[in-house]
Order: sequence, then C-alpha cells, then structure tokens
Amino acid sequence: METIISYFETIPSLHRSLILVGGLTFFWLLESGLPLFKFKYNKWQHAIPNLFFTLTTVVINFALAFLLLGAADWVKVNDFGIINWLPDMPLGLYAFLGVLLLDFFGAYLAHFVEHKVKPLWMVHLVHHTDHKVDTTTANRHHPIESLIRFVFTLVGVFVVGTPIALVMIYQAMSLIFTQFTHANIKMPKGLDKALSCVIVSPDMHKIHHHYRLPYTDSNYGNIFSIWDRMFGTFLYMEREKLVYGVDVFPDEVKNSNIKDLLKQPFEVYEKPTLSADLEN
Repeated sequence: METIISYFETIPSLHRSLILVGGLTFFWLLESGLPLFKFKYNKWQHAIPNLFFTLTTVVINFALAFLLLGAADWVKVNDFGIINWLPDMPLGLYAFLGVLLLDFFGAYLAHFVEHKVKPLWMVHLVHHTDHKVDTTTANRHHPIESLIRFVFTLVGVFVVGTPIALVMIYQAMSLIFTQFTHANIKMPKGLDKALSCVIVSPDMHKIHHHYRLPYTDSNYGNIFSIWDRMFGTFLYMEREKLVYGVDVFPDEVKNSNIKDLLKQPFEVYEKPTLSADLEN
C-alpha cells in the first residue's frame, strides 16, 4: 500500500492522461464485442461532442489542480479533516476511508444537488441528453458542471482531510468507474446485481439515464453504491426497458450539437414528467 501511495503522491500528468485514454480505448473496444444495445449510429460522429466536453473537463481540472494540491497539503500539515481526527488505523483502511468519503462529496453529493437545484439541473442536462449512452458519455459535462464538480471535490478534500495521494487515487478510480458504468456493455445480470451491492455497476448507473422520473433521480453514485442505498436513492429496473435521454428534451439532433449543448444551461427550464411505471 505504501508503494501505491508513494506513486500517486507524484503521479506524472502523462500517466493521468494515459489512464483517461487507456480506459476510454479499452471500454470502446469492449463495447464492440459485448454491446448491451446494438445502436444504429456512427460511433465516431456520436463521440465528437462527448470528446469535446471530455477535453474541456480535462483542461479545467488541470488548470485548477494547484488548488487541490494546496488544499491537500494544508490538511496534511494541519492534521485537519475527518480521517485525521479518527484513531490511528492501518494505512489501507485510512486510504479506503479517504476515497470512500471523497466519493460522497465529489460525486454523490454533487450529483444529487445538481438534480435538485433547477439551474444546476439545466447545466447537468448536457450529460443526460445523450440518447445513446456509451463510454464516451462518461465525461460529457458542460464546462460549468466541471467547475461545480471541482468545487465539491475541493470541499471534500478539506472536510475529509485527504492528502494529495488519496485525491489522485480517488480521481483515477472515479475516471475509470465512470467510463465503466457508462460503457455500452452487457454483463450477466447476476454478476451486475452482485457488483451493485458494493460498487456502482453498469446496469445500476444506466437506470439513472432512463428518460423519465423517478429513475432519472436515482442511483447518483459513481464508485460505491453504499451512498444510494444509505440515503434511499437506489432504484432498479430491467435493462431491456431502458430508454436514454430526458423526456422533455427529445430532440436528438439538437442534443448532439456542441453549440446547442453549450447554450443548454441558459434555456428555459422544463419540468420532467413523473412516470407511473415504477418498477419494484
């Protein structure tokens, strides 16, 4: 564990980029062999807006990385934050708790708030209006959302008290998991359900991308499924019934245009429709 911590304390930017590109490439290829849905689309054409927003996310995160580094150094020097106030524990447990709690603040809480606050939902809508969810959808976030997510992660570093190594481990895991859970891959249902007891599985997250409420407002987690189960936001439905998108924003052409997507947060709010077809 000490070796892993030491590596992530000074992980080169090139290695972080390789995690992004390597994960995207791996799941892109896996989708071709084990597709959940056989989409009739030009995969590269579909990927263009998603990769554009992936790039803007990367630029924003790299540009603001010094703030995370400063925060992580400060909590370490001042012995500040939840995991630093707990009794001494093995390094592995310390790292696990740090990543687990960062997953709450940086992913679950941020995601939940984005769904509940109307202006933030209009920003987050860019992610939800992809009608053909695949691994490139993972980082399809409006630049404003990238900033919002960054702020939540920064707050998480202060509250949790994570040193930079744990921040980098969390970000690497978060990146791989979001590519994994959005990937258009078909896993055995039994395996997917078993995984969802501990981590967010592909089927679990794709329910969140169903086009109607209440499913859209469920399964907010990114790495660990404990938060959805703990706070009552976990829902299940059969994968065969999934329809991607958002019911009140059905224009797939507009929802695939970069210019329109950049303007999306400033459009008129339209209340999503509550479905009566809630699965048990």
